[in-house]
Amino acid sequence: MAVEKQSGSRLSRNRRSLQGYSYEIYHSLEEIQSWMYHLNRTRSDLVHMFCVGKSYEGRPLFVLKLGKKSAGYKKAVWIDCGIHAREWIGPAFCQWFVKEVLQTYQTDPAMRRMLNQLYFYIMPIFNVDGYHFSWTHDRFWRKTRSKNSRFHCHGVDANRNWKVNWCDEGASLHPCDDTYCGPFPESEPEVKAVAHFLRKHRKQMKAYLSFHAYAQMLLYPYSYKYATIPNFNCVESAAFNAVNALQSVYGIRYQYGPASSTLYVSSGSSMDWAYKNGIPYAFAFELRDTGHFGFLLPETLIKPTCMETMLAVKNITMHLLKKCY
Repeated sequence: MAVEKQSGSRLSRNRRSLQGYSYEIYHSLEEIQSWMYHLNRTRSDLVHMFCVGKSYEGRPLFVLKLGKKSAGYKKAVWIDCGIHAREWIGPAFCQWFVKEVLQTYQTDPAMRRMLNQLYFYIMPIFNVDGYHFSWTHDRFWRKTRSKNSRFHCHGVDANRNWKVNWCDEGASLHPCDDTYCGPFPESEPEVKAVAHFLRKHRKQMKAYLSFHAYAQMLLYPYSYKYATIPNFNCVESAAFNAVNALQSVYGIRYQYGPASSTLYVSSGSSMDWAYKNGIPYAFAFELRDTGHFGFLLPETLIKPTCMETMLAVKNITMHLLKKCY
């Protein structure tokens, strides 16, 4: 199904000037990458853009590193959005997060403390090929765009392709399924690139946050089994405080808990992989809503969704600084 393109005037307006860049509309891959280049150029005091690899179709996988430059060791938080192409509210939140950080760094003491004491690695679009395809061909596309030699079906579920109980319950071995786990773990260059980066920085990484839609949930490990994580008390308390902070804005309620019992059992997820690789706080957000709009969350709901989610993320980050792991 072809997706309706944005009106030409809005596209050209965003391309002409990033001064008026709107965080309350959905942006194409090209627009988001231009925005990243612009921030890298104009906000080098707090922003550094780099590439962790290339997608299956050869697109760069860009990450923004946010934080006050420091000669010494700093803990870090990883945030990714858009593992699943059709979940457009994810990349919208990643952009909103960066905007808030840059706008409030000077005026908000909590934000200043976060940026002074931590680095944030933000990947606004993880699945760049799939996201681009969801804009140009199929609004409901979920997977990557890799080709399968035996089947005509494209793509792998990038959230079933990680090396943690790979292709067990909640993942499919069939290439045409939406939850296809791939031919082997880290078969997708996007997953391999991010896994490599996180492995390399595992001592520094204290939190892994991945943004999905939709369900209004804050999930933590495990996804692949019903079991209690060793640092359950710390993680549970961070989740409880985060959903309360989120609810305080518009009264939106989020369920929270282990992914397996709160949502469903799934294997090979990025969150479980991050936790198993020594990142003590690993969370997956399922943003608005609970199904009325589903993947087609209207642009009028971008701002309220991002504002409430921002409070939850700040809450988790402040929790990190309290040394509860």
